Amino acid sequence: MSTQQSPEDIYKEQSTRGRAGTAEAPTDEEAPSTGMADQAAAEDTGGDDTDASAEATAASAAGAPEAAEEDSLDPVRQLEVEVERLRAERDEAQEKLLRQAAEFQNYKRRQQRERAQLIDVGQGQVILPMLEVLDDLERSLQAADEFKAQAEETGPAFVSLREGVQQVRQKFLDELKRLGVEPIEAKGQPFDEQLHEAMMQQPAPDDAEPGTVLQEIRTGYRMGERILRHSQVIVAS
Repeated sequence: MSTQQSPEDIYKEQSTRGRAGTAEAPTDEEAPSTGMADQAAAEDTGGDDTDASAEATAASAAGAPEAAEEDSLDPVRQLEVEVERLRAERDEAQEKLLRQAAEFQNYKRRQQRERAQLIDVGQGQVILPMLEVLDDLERSLQAADEFKAQAEETGPAFVSLREGVQQVRQKFLDELKRLGVEPIEAKGQPFDEQLHEAMMQQPAPDDAEPGTVLQEIRTGYRMGERILRHSQVIVAS
């Protein structure tokens, strides 16, 4: 059974449907407007992407020469570092060489000094016993002089013997002098414990001061600065 609508109900229903259709579908005038807005937004987005790509390309192109320049400077820098390293090694080797040369020179001087000292010691050890022989020659001459003073006369043999002993003594002294050995002066000199050995003391005569060497008992000898034998003396008290 159908329900019969009144003219007022039909009018309301049509009005309601018209409003609902209008809300659901855009009008012909609105649709093109919306499409144009989307296209403009797309164009704007594409433009931004293009600008960003162009800036990146320009930055890459500007950085390329710098990178190339750095690459070209790397070998130069490496050579500079290598040169500095070689210079440091050279300086170290030169300093080491100079130090070794100085040490070697000091060693040579020390060896020469020690060798000279050993030679002096060896010569002294050889010469010292021979001084006793020289003492015997001097005592022989002294005895000959005492005999001549007491004897009424002496024959030619005595004179020849004394002259022979005197020549031997003088030759002995010459050889000692050639080796640098010299007698130590004592008589009349102030007593020096570095040079003299006091055997006894005697009252000082009027012309001598106390501490003066009055007489030499045995001659002392020196070789350079080294004392081979001290002089045995009598000192004025």
